[in-house]
Amino acid sequence: MKNILLLETIAEEAFEILSQNSSINIFEVYHSSLEKIIEANQIDVIITRGKGQVRKELMQKIPSLKIIARCGVGLDNIDIEEATKRKIKIVNAPGSNADTIAEHTISLMLMLQRNLYQSITEVKNGNWNWRNQFEGDEINGKTLGILGLGNIGKKVAKIATIMGMKVIYWNDSKQDVDYDFKNFEEVISQSDIISLHLPLTTKTDKLIDAEAFLKMKSNAILINTARGQIIDELALLEALNSNKIKGFGADVLSIEPPDESNLLVNHPKTMITAHVGSLSATTYKKMCVSTVQNVVGILFGTNFEEKSIYNRNDL
Repeated sequence: MKNILLLETIAEEAFEILSQNSSINIFEVYHSSLEKIIEANQIDVIITRGKGQVRKELMQKIPSLKIIARCGVGLDNIDIEEATKRKIKIVNAPGSNADTIAEHTISLMLMLQRNLYQSITEVKNGNWNWRNQFEGDEINGKTLGILGLGNIGKKVAKIATIMGMKVIYWNDSKQDVDYDFKNFEEVISQSDIISLHLPLTTKTDKLIDAEAFLKMKSNAILINTARGQIIDELALLEALNSNKIKGFGADVLSIEPPDESNLLVNHPKTMITAHVGSLSATTYKKMCVSTVQNVVGILFGTNFEEKSIYNRNDL
């Protein structure tokens, strides 16, 4: 028998794959005590989504652990270095959320650029005459600067190009694409809209700081559907208040959920969603099912996707 520990709920279809396998025992933290579960059972696999933390302290308590799986893409809730040292396989669902995050990114761009949220709110409040004060613009003909041209960045670039935008990008290496590769400073200074699609690392932590905002256009819009910590939020707030940039749209913040003191949430120049970009029905199911199928395949030596196993070659 293999024992699998769920730190969070997963899609019903994925749960059924596990529950219908007679060689698997499922332990759900949200129904019991974590300490009691790991004391009484040899856990082979931990499955989490975005909130469940798998750090060194937890791994130390589960010496039998063979696989840590995340039903998603980002792995910042997992101590990758510690797992690698312990020869624990890390499984995720790379590329599974590219379409939905790209759509969410474009939606935020359009809402901010065209000032749609305020327009809709004013009409709901009975103020049709607000059209006389309307200030908005199209994205057609504007320059989109993409920081991080991975799966999501490429999807965003493709959609933006179809909508008539000029795309430039900065990445850790030049890609074989039709868009212009620029250095970091060129992208943030030349773009009308800047969209972040970078992983959170020691190099990208607070990459967008006060100095970066000084180099942006005064009418620039910044979009972040990657990780909140990539932006220095105090510097962002100052940039918005002093009109260094036009607006900010995000699906992520450095602290989630934000506390009441976070002035970005209700700022008139921001539009922030509650980290829901990957929670569309289609993508949520796809991420969970593919992750669980690969975990089962690895556990029992059957079919699984090689790309689902995260490789950290620099440790």
